[in-house]
Amino acid sequence: MHAAEVGLVGIFPGKAVISIDGGAPRIVAVGQTLNGVKLVSISGDTAIIEVGGKQERIVLGAQPLNAGGGDDAQGQQSITLIADSRGHFVTTGSLNGALTTFVVDTGASSIAMGPGQARQAGIDYTKGEAAMVGTANGVAKAWRVRIDRVTVNGLTLRDVEGMVLPQDMPIVLLGMTFLNRMNMTREGNTMVLKRRY
Repeated sequence: MHAAEVGLVGIFPGKAVISIDGGAPRIVAVGQTLNGVKLVSISGDTAIIEVGGKQERIVLGAQPLNAGGGDDAQGQQSITLIADSRGHFVTTGSLNGALTTFVVDTGASSIAMGPGQARQAGIDYTKGEAAMVGTANGVAKAWRVRIDRVTVNGLTLRDVEGMVLPQDMPIVLLGMTFLNRMNMTREGNTMVLKRRY
């Protein structure tokens, strides 16, 4: 099966700018196929592409997606992240379909977000289990919640525990309740997360 690494570089009405296998960005119209990659649809800052008969979702500005590989019906099985200039692994994804930015944090026991991010994801955190957590500013009240769907770079896990902290944050911490379900391998500034279950 043909596999391609596809990056979404830009979006215009009815068209997307995509890079395939690290090549120069090219403009593709909805319904058009370029090098075996068909642009199916565009919505907001995401596009649906089809490679080798399999549809995948790619997010504007995210790490290129390895599309059309031999993954099973569960969807994408692994993702590759590249560290930024500060050594942080930052990527895009969604909580229950609400777009967000994640930073990998192996020191966080669970996925941690602020109240605003929880509301965007349709999570009523006030009904969650109250907990006390240690933060940079001392001990704070937080709420333990269940997140129905966590998608990182096209890889989706269901029913993941999260924590809603009292303050809003610019990013969501991708903590161990997600990472424990992955095999993590790191080489230099590259991290590969492969689904375990």
